[in-house]
Amino acid sequence: MLSDGAKRTLTECADTTERDDTPTPECDLLNRAKAHAADVAVEHFPDLPIDEIVWEVSHRRQRSAGATKYDPANGEITISLAWDAFEQHGWKQFSSTVRHELIHAWQYHEFGEADHERTFDRWTDALDTTQHCERFTSPKWWLICDDCGGRIPRYRRSKTVRNPEQYSCSKCGGAIRVEGGNGH
Repeated sequence: MLSDGAKRTLTECADTTERDDTPTPECDLLNRAKAHAADVAVEHFPDLPIDEIVWEVSHRRQRSAGATKYDPANGEITISLAWDAFEQHGWKQFSSTVRHELIHAWQYHEFGEADHERTFDRWTDALDTTQHCERFTSPKWWLICDDCGGRIPRYRRSKTVRNPEQYSCSKCGGAIRVEGGNGH
């Protein structure tokens, strides 16, 4: 079992010389994600060097089911997938996350940057994916506007969580308060 903050990469999964050959669930997920991404890339992103993408599983990620990072110094693209999101949603729904992150990988490869703007939007229908994933962990806190009732989840003890009186609602300018993730 990996420690709470540990990540397992696809390369580590392939390197079994110092371990037994029993695949871990994380390795199974990475292998399945990479195969799925390769199938999608063949049809939609044939110039994307899919074999050069670094894949990893995160046990810490709470807010997003996946993330794509880019190192402009060497052109390396890393896709990190949240284990908790996979466990919560299962492969059928989680495969949408793989396709979502693949769009970002393509954006980095083509443009050196990625976002959720026009170039992203043009692929969501074709790849049957969305801009945002369903929540898969409960937030520890909620920022709640006293005026409009807006609710914003918070997973970390941020400045706003610690000092809500110093901030206001971004929608209506109302005062905000903090409630614990269990609603109290």
